[in-house]
Amino acid sequence: MSADPHLRSVAPAWLERPADANGLAPAVWPISASRDDAGVLTLGGIPATALRSRFGTPLYVVDEDEVRATARRTLDAFRAAAALHGVQARVYYAGKALLTTEIVRWVTEEGLAVDVCTGGELAVALAAGADPARLGFHGNNKSVPELERAVDAGVGSIVIDSLIEIERLAAIVGRRGVSQAVLLRVNSGVHAETHDFLATAHEDQKFGFTLTDASAAVARIRELEGLELVGLHCHIGSQIFGTAGFEESAARIVELHAELRRGGELPVLNLGGGFGIAYTSVDDPTPIEELAQGIAEAVARQCEVRGIPVPNLAFEPGRAIVGRAGVTLYEVGTTKPVALGSADDTTGDTRLYVSVDGGMSDNARPALYGAQFSARIASRTSDAEPTLARVVGKHCESGDIVVDAEYLPGDVSPGDLLAVPATGAYCFSLASNYNYVPRPPVVALRGGEARVIVRGETIHDLLARDAGLDTAVFEAGRSSGGAPMEGTV
Repeated sequence: MSADPHLRSVAPAWLERPADANGLAPAVWPISASRDDAGVLTLGGIPATALRSRFGTPLYVVDEDEVRATARRTLDAFRAAAALHGVQARVYYAGKALLTTEIVRWVTEEGLAVDVCTGGELAVALAAGADPARLGFHGNNKSVPELERAVDAGVGSIVIDSLIEIERLAAIVGRRGVSQAVLLRVNSGVHAETHDFLATAHEDQKFGFTLTDASAAVARIRELEGLELVGLHCHIGSQIFGTAGFEESAARIVELHAELRRGGELPVLNLGGGFGIAYTSVDDPTPIEELAQGIAEAVARQCEVRGIPVPNLAFEPGRAIVGRAGVTLYEVGTTKPVALGSADDTTGDTRLYVSVDGGMSDNARPALYGAQFSARIASRTSDAEPTLARVVGKHCESGDIVVDAEYLPGDVSPGDLLAVPATGAYCFSLASNYNYVPRPPVVALRGGEARVIVRGETIHDLLARDAGLDTAVFEAGRSSGGAPMEGTV
């Protein structure tokens, strides 16, 4: 299929037609990504075709070396930025981005603390051997059993999200005769995404306290024995480029911080995460060193204006640690050129639909948020002209889109291996069994070797949860090989 000069009219404005549809945009792919002499994509020194042969597709691939290196770089950046103002910085890995026991071990071995927000995430972190004192516990609806588990485990800090939670947690620590460090989540009224931000006077969301209501919540915490208020927490958004939103938020939060210090010390200010990564060739994320320095300077400047000391700082990157390190591999099943426009349209605009063996069950972000991703053929290179394509999944939804718009070689065909980069964050975490599709395995790469860190599901796994099946018949079918085994690793 040759390139059509009219395709520019249906492609999104940001998407540039590449001279070579085999090229790998450096900012989007793991540092270890390259093509070998045969044109096969290699990740961590391992051909993608070898990964498919060994583990099947769809397949989540995570470069452990890159996760570790990014964790170290991020910690160094925030520590250095804080040190310039005479304070310390702690970096929590936001587990919601991608959480497994192995991931917990990687980031904690590199010096990061871990942020969890449910009893399940807490269980994973503890099972991985994380120091409870270096865990932070978030969530707008922490149950009594979850809070009890956190207190009993010795979690370092719990982020208070509501007045009910203040009373709930105070009762728990009172029964146990212990003390628990807490932070108060506050909404600054600043909302940021990519390079834009919006500052408003009011908040309409489920998380935290408004600036107006925070003082009363703090007063109540300070009235209760067993709760030790150590600081404020604020998170302004996700996939943020630049520091402007953080600077505006810092001005508001430091003003509240200064007011609340009159009633007692607040040694910590946690400014959350949300630092962006590149998903497409046109994304230009701010280097973490620049972000760290800009945010720390903004806080220090606001503290100086108010004549108060700079508090110790804390941050919670997740996507920025693991996002770029992840690649998802799929196999192409069908391709279908679809004519666009009305019946009397003579422009000849078409879009090539490329269907793969996964979809919204392993990457829900395009369906949930309209997120953009990139794609490349991973099993070969091609001299065919770049063609506007849409990569879609196998689910019974028209919105089952993996990559909304991308230029792929026009000869992309069934059996080709397709790679989608920057899938380390919020893909495995949001995965589902929609249409009874088993969730893929997660494979880690390090030192030229690959290993499974989360086993892929099988049809047997899904059927085993169905209480309507006769257990004896089901087990007999499994042992005889009579049940379908799609998704087996």
